[in-house]
Amino acid sequence: MTGRELPEEFLAGYAGVLTDVARTGRRLNREELQARRAAGERAAEAGHSLRVLVNAHLAVARAAWPRSASAPADSVLAALAQAVDALAGGYERAQHLAVRQEEAARREFIDDLLYGGSDLGRLAERAERFGLRLSHAHAVAVAEGPAAYTDADPVARRVDRALVGRFGDRQLLLTTKEGRLICIAPGDPAQVLAHFAHEAREATAGGRVAVGRTHGGARGIVQSYEEALNALELAERMGLDDPVLHAADLLVYPVLTRDRQAMADLVHSTLGPLREARGGAGPLLETLAVYFDSGCIAAEAARRLSLSVRALTYRLARVHQLTGADPADPVHRYTLHTAVIGARLLDWPAQEP
Repeated sequence: MTGRELPEEFLAGYAGVLTDVARTGRRLNREELQARRAAGERAAEAGHSLRVLVNAHLAVARAAWPRSASAPADSVLAALAQAVDALAGGYERAQHLAVRQEEAARREFIDDLLYGGSDLGRLAERAERFGLRLSHAHAVAVAEGPAAYTDADPVARRVDRALVGRFGDRQLLLTTKEGRLICIAPGDPAQVLAHFAHEAREATAGGRVAVGRTHGGARGIVQSYEEALNALELAERMGLDDPVLHAADLLVYPVLTRDRQAMADLVHSTLGPLREARGGAGPLLETLAVYFDSGCIAAEAARRLSLSVRALTYRLARVHQLTGADPADPVHRYTLHTAVIGARLLDWPAQEP
């Protein structure tokens, strides 16, 4: 688009102002500057470029400038600079407002999408605006690091650039929520979310990432998001040190806690006697947890606990003595291991089941 193609409404009154400025050498007054700012705002809202807007005003200046102008050239050029500055100011203000409105609409959409509190039909319409098709299956990954992140944070921008550079327009959505990075990927999202996990951990200096399972529809996104959040919470409670967690690999834990009272009874009846040990149940419970995490290999468990194998063996014997369950016995081992997992989930013995 050239200057001549800019509608006249954006140039209204400008030629007359120039004629008076050329005659008197005065500067533009407040009303005239406001008129140029308003013209800049309207041009931005109408989709015209700032270059086209400025060129159109310069073209008017060349065409309308009186040959017999009595004002000094410096005064006239100063007034012209005022006009261009006002145009640019109004144009930029309209752009900033549009960006803020877009950000607000995007944030509202993200909230509705992840909390599932909006009309599904309307949500699907809004989703396409932000690059998602809710008719497809999606999975959600959530990354958290040592700090809270926003969409404007350099960490979020770095991860976004990495994903776009690798996958281009794959209808994935990167956003933030409650200080965490969130990636929503469609179809078969394993490759996308694996790359997101890698980039997010790099950008957050070793943060942790959880990946929900793939589900269909808008409610499936909510479910996958909740699975990822639950995986992060579970890792914190269980002391899991995996940098990338997959909800599909942790399904046994929700199963174990589905009947919370039954799990509490198991913990109390199986591990309760450990309270009688010197120093309370804590040291022996930690010993069992590390022993099971080490694949029931005494030497490895002793190394992790900074104990001698003899000291570890003594602790396991003490567990057997107090509980009647032998960690070395395959039948007893399953009961003890399940009870130890339950103790972690229920935060026992700090919290009494």
